[in-house]
Amino acid sequence: MPSYLIQRIGGAVIVVLGVVSIVFLLIHLIPGDPVDVMLGEGATAADREALRRSLGLDLPVAAQFANYLHGLLQLDLGTSFHSQRPVTDLLLERVPATAQLAALSLLVAVALALPLGMLAAVRRDTPWDTGSMAFSMLGVSIPNFWLGPLLILVFALWLGWFPVSGREATGAVVLPALTLGTGLAAILSRMVRSSLLEVLGEDYIRTARAKGLPPHRVLLGHGLRNALLPVITLLGLQLGALLAGAVVTETVFSWPGIGLLTIEAIQTRDYPVVQACVLLISLTYVFVNLLTDLAYAWIDPRIRLGAAA
Repeated sequence: MPSYLIQRIGGAVIVVLGVVSIVFLLIHLIPGDPVDVMLGEGATAADREALRRSLGLDLPVAAQFANYLHGLLQLDLGTSFHSQRPVTDLLLERVPATAQLAALSLLVAVALALPLGMLAAVRRDTPWDTGSMAFSMLGVSIPNFWLGPLLILVFALWLGWFPVSGREATGAVVLPALTLGTGLAAILSRMVRSSLLEVLGEDYIRTARAKGLPPHRVLLGHGLRNALLPVITLLGLQLGALLAGAVVTETVFSWPGIGLLTIEAIQTRDYPVVQACVLLISLTYVFVNLLTDLAYAWIDPRIRLGAAA
């Protein structure tokens, strides 16, 4: 187990370093100058040069990258170009909103996926199965930037049940959570169905039925319990994807989280904030995947033995 742990942590460090490097280079290569955004087109050349020097943008890209890595090693994410506040403070203000949205989206996904997947497996090759899988396909196909405005149009503007945007009003998280959770529920429900169908054909399920156990005990106590391992694995892998999807969803609903902060920083060419947001998202994604791999290796020793070989 220690060798497997070291191997997975080493791979995670390489992935994070690659993400940091790519994001840094891309953000400096895309068109747009933060100095122009901050001073406007009417600024003099002397003012531009002075601001560029104060921000460290006059240095070569390699020198800027070296300074950025040096700051990361000291846990210093820098200062925002736009607000002149420490980037760490900005992230700490936005993380609770994103964490709340991700948690409720996950709850929505599980609440939808388990009954749909179980229904499709128990009623295989029936209209219930077809309808459940049609919902799954629809959920995977509809992008967040289309589903979000549709939910706003129906439930906020037409019915007036929920607020259009923001976080302050009661129930403001419902529509963003539905937008994010529906796509994840579609993926999970298919996995629940396929995993449960495989388990229901095992000998111990037939033995449980032969003993006269009620159908719900056979399904829940013996079938679903043993079918959840691949579902939990997929769920762990998709948790990081919630953060990526939150960038679009938070923008649509003006939800004050990390995703909206990322878009705002991109629009103002706030390099330190963009780099910090992407770093946080990638770290969360890698950390969740690492925990999932370790948990799976702990449950199934064949995985860590195969990795050691």
